[in-house]
Amino acid sequence: MTRLSIPTIILCGGRGTRISEYNSTIPKPMVPIGNRPILWHIMKIYASYGHKDFVLALGWLGEEIRRFFLQYEALTRDFTIQYGAQGGIEYLGGEPEEGWRVSCIETGRDAETGTRVRLAAELLGPGPVMVTYGDGVGSVDIDALLAFHRAKGKLATVTAVQPPSRFGELVVDRDGLAREFAEKPQTSAGTINGGFMVFEREAIERYFPSDFDCMLEKEPLNGLASDGQLAAYEHRGFWQCVDTPRERMLLGDLWESGDAPWQTWP
Repeated sequence: MTRLSIPTIILCGGRGTRISEYNSTIPKPMVPIGNRPILWHIMKIYASYGHKDFVLALGWLGEEIRRFFLQYEALTRDFTIQYGAQGGIEYLGGEPEEGWRVSCIETGRDAETGTRVRLAAELLGPGPVMVTYGDGVGSVDIDALLAFHRAKGKLATVTAVQPPSRFGELVVDRDGLAREFAEKPQTSAGTINGGFMVFEREAIERYFPSDFDCMLEKEPLNGLASDGQLAAYEHRGFWQCVDTPRERMLLGDLWESGDAPWQTWP
């Protein structure tokens, strides 16, 4: 089956206030996992399924993301420079990101997520768009997500994930003795929106207000849910966001081990 490429809006305006080691110098999507920012990992997931048109909704310190992509080849590829009148740069090896199209769009230094989606979508033509957060990765099957969205026939679909707990969990008996300690178990509080969303254009036109700043998780998603127009694709595989130094270290260790569950590309 031939894949239809769908543009992906990535929300890149977060400050990452809980990642104190990077907070003051780079935006959250640029927090490194291995030798690449988490934003790169997210884009590689989508690109591995044939979706290579990205719209980065920039905010706080968005200039750092602009610089990264303006200098992308020099930062990520081997090259040879020859100086002088006939000089130039020769990049060595193949182009791993062949066909990527990256648009950096200013959506407000401190704008809310819903406003960022609406402004970024204005750049795009008709048809559906995918949207995700700039701080979370997962082994999400994008083909299956889109097939689910089409089968449900709703205006929007979110990916429901069950996140790991931020803390270890003690199992204590009636005598006050600890019988078990589970390190970062799955939560029992149900699922959350893990990003990896799909919106028909009608959803953005009808549910994303243009007259005030709005959070994606409030007016748009609540409105769609109230009208029965929000489907939830259940992802039971790996998913992890980066809110704390510990979570960044977890993903970094998985990446360096060569066994990163979100790596859907060769």
